[in-house]
Amino acid sequence: MSIYSNTEKTLDTAEKLNETLNSFLSIEREQALKRASELDASSEDAPLKGFAIAVKDNICTRGMPTTCGSRILGNYHPQYDATAVKKLYEAGAVVVGKANMDEFAMGSSNENSAFGGARNPWDTTRVPGGSSGGSAVAVASGVVRASLGSETGGSVRQPASFCGIFGLKPTYGRISRFGLVAFASSLDQIGIFGQSAKDIAGVLGIVAGRDANDATTADVPVPNYLEALDKDIKGRKIGVPRALFGEGIDDEVRHAVENSIDNYRKLGAEIVDVELPHAKYGIAVYYILATAEASSNLARFDGVRYGFRAEGAHSLREMYNKTREEGFGAEVKRRIMLGTYVLSSGYYDAYYAKAQKVRTLLKQDYQKAFAGCDAILTPTSPTVAFKFGEKSDDPLAMYLSDIYTVSANLTSIPGINIPCGLSSENLPIGMQLVGNNWSEEVLLNLAYRYENEYPLAAKPAIFG
Repeated sequence: MSIYSNTEKTLDTAEKLNETLNSFLSIEREQALKRASELDASSEDAPLKGFAIAVKDNICTRGMPTTCGSRILGNYHPQYDATAVKKLYEAGAVVVGKANMDEFAMGSSNENSAFGGARNPWDTTRVPGGSSGGSAVAVASGVVRASLGSETGGSVRQPASFCGIFGLKPTYGRISRFGLVAFASSLDQIGIFGQSAKDIAGVLGIVAGRDANDATTADVPVPNYLEALDKDIKGRKIGVPRALFGEGIDDEVRHAVENSIDNYRKLGAEIVDVELPHAKYGIAVYYILATAEASSNLARFDGVRYGFRAEGAHSLREMYNKTREEGFGAEVKRRIMLGTYVLSSGYYDAYYAKAQKVRTLLKQDYQKAFAGCDAILTPTSPTVAFKFGEKSDDPLAMYLSDIYTVSANLTSIPGINIPCGLSSENLPIGMQLVGNNWSEEVLLNLAYRYENEYPLAAKPAIFG
């Protein structure tokens, strides 16, 4: 079958399922089919030739909308591709559409999208997780095998857990952030969703690497992730921070993750205890630093340079106020106000400066732990996917959804979600592995071996 025919079939499926799942904010039929025709006409081989992929709507794509799930960007069409997207095109991929997301990547449920939340294909009354919910749903529903998302505090791993798929947050600096609309620049990263560890490995090998357009990318070698997948994991040491398995975690999640620890032991890995004494402060530190950076980054959305501008203003200040009032949603406003507060005179030292110090202590905890293990295993989320509206009136309860994921962003280390079981309601449960800097090869190897021996038995309800 030609690439054109395959792409046409993918687009048909995307459009049909989008009526129920709302995973795409735009489906780019014309551009995708044009691209497919060009690939069919080309005799050049490419590692991802004809590979359909979805891209989160805060990653710039030339000629396609990039709204960040917000009305304030209006009908913004970037004039360039993000580096990660450019590399995918060079490898022969076809971008079929832009995926739904929490507004400006601020949320853990996808309920903060200005265009309605994406739906979880396992149970459409439940959230897919956030903020990269649409990217996760596009993969979990079978529309594409892989997609790009972004992570600031768990926005790839948590929706991957809720949707029963694999989701990788790489080391900070592994994938270029050029073309990723900024939320919190010291935390933001582009991540990858896949139906399998192999899907992620294939995409990561293409998009990773140094980029002259992003000074935060590292000039370190990019290994062949596909070749490393099937290595024996016998003797690998996996650390378990038992103190994090206590209060606040659902019993079914705890049981599934503890069972996965036993499964790794059966695969030949050595399980060791580790301590992360400052991990309990992760949420507090994250919501100080992330909101502070958001306050700074989102100041550019003022109705002057691009995007939405409110009408009826009689002065510049009134135009700013009306544009931001009408253009931003409630969660974005909340985080901007929190960030402005912690950066304000008299509070900077009490909050922001202190949070930076605890961030350093947290990094030291992980480095000490990795001296005795290759990876650390925890739940990805304390719960399975919750129902729409269940936590939307309680921001603190929503923020606690990220309790296991934010530390990896604060410390710049890589992490991956691996499906490890089902709840009594047939909802997926995920575990996460985090590793030392640049250890994606190890994490993908551990994920691949687990997936082959203990695959998730069920499929999402959307498949009938």
